[in-house]
Amino acid sequence: MFQQPNLIGMNMSGSSSVSAEFLPPLQKSRASGPIEEYKFFNVRPKRKLKELRKVLLPEKKKFIFLKYSFKFNLKDRCTVCGMHQVWEANDLLRPPLPLTEVTKGRPMRGTFCPKHSSMHRQLETLQQQMLAEEHGLEFKAFRPRMPKVLKKGPLHTLSKEDVIALTSTGWIIKPPSVNGDESPPEELIRLAGEIKLAADRIDFLMEKGA
Repeated sequence: MFQQPNLIGMNMSGSSSVSAEFLPPLQKSRASGPIEEYKFFNVRPKRKLKELRKVLLPEKKKFIFLKYSFKFNLKDRCTVCGMHQVWEANDLLRPPLPLTEVTKGRPMRGTFCPKHSSMHRQLETLQQQMLAEEHGLEFKAFRPRMPKVLKKGPLHTLSKEDVIALTSTGWIIKPPSVNGDESPPEELIRLAGEIKLAADRIDFLMEKGA
């Protein structure tokens, strides 16, 4: 992850982290700086979402009291503070494309800096929590789950459900090497099982690609 100081002017939203300490809370959160968790002032989820949305709104140009267009709608620029940021493709903190209204609107050409990317992740988590509560579900139900078979540790035998769980996620299951004492009926049963697994995998891929 490559970072470089802001090169497009030095205003209140793009000032250094030292001067940002003396800014009002909203401007301090919008200023560039190290990764930090956003501290909410409200308790209700909808108001929390409104708070974070204000923080992540793209910076606009200003002429006297008139705001227009977007100031940092440039490639590799944080749309909030203007910090230069080049993300690597495999960076886990890499954010999605910013939208003009944060949660909706048109995609922008810019990106988020690490600080505002972490706050965007915080906003996504809050949205999932609100969606879970709206449908009477536990929030942990939205977390990705590993296949059940992978939680058992080292395995020596696989049930039919285990094989289906693994093959549906892309694993290729092969039986252990067979000694030369395998009888023709046993070999026939083994080969028929392999063909069945391959056919099930083909059906799964066909349904997924349809």
